[in-house]
Amino acid sequence: MPQDQSPASPATASSAEAPPSINPYNLIWSIGAIVIMIWAILSGDRWFLQFIHVISALLWTGADLFMGFVVGPIMRKMPPPARAAFTMRLVPRMLFLMTTLSIVGGTSGWFLAEQLGYFDLDYPQLWWVIAAVTILIVLTVQGTGILLPTNLIVYFELRKPQPDYDRIGRLMRFYIFLVASQGVMQIAMIVIMTRFSSGV
Repeated sequence: MPQDQSPASPATASSAEAPPSINPYNLIWSIGAIVIMIWAILSGDRWFLQFIHVISALLWTGADLFMGFVVGPIMRKMPPPARAAFTMRLVPRMLFLMTTLSIVGGTSGWFLAEQLGYFDLDYPQLWWVIAAVTILIVLTVQGTGILLPTNLIVYFELRKPQPDYDRIGRLMRFYIFLVASQGVMQIAMIVIMTRFSSGV
């Protein structure tokens, strides 16, 4: 009789080791990135602020697209033990990466738009700004209100002596789906940013 390979079976015990502890160095570079963003905002140097916004937004968009459309489909086809082992390594890093990129990308974009006078535009051009702000708000709410708590729930569930792999699987499927939806919104944001760069 084949050995049971369900997520809650003893066959997954080898992958049930506690995930890596949260590395304090990740918090250091996250705070460092936010400090650099604040420096760019206060400096009044438009090029500096635009560079911070572009690089963080590119990394944020790239991470969303990669997670949603590359990692997600791969994880769905992985056997439960491999999926659990992969999740244990992924979650502690994504916890800092996505949170930091969303804070830096969104905040720097807001202050850059203010410097460029986009909030003073008249209609119908102002609709492009409203669309960008709406997408930014949705991305931020999803990131800090849903994705971050989901990351934490999965992390602490994995650290239990007997993790609930069914629950972890459901949470990670939801997480990947939401990240994929963020990727679609990021593409819409790129369209808007292209419109801004060509003149509204």
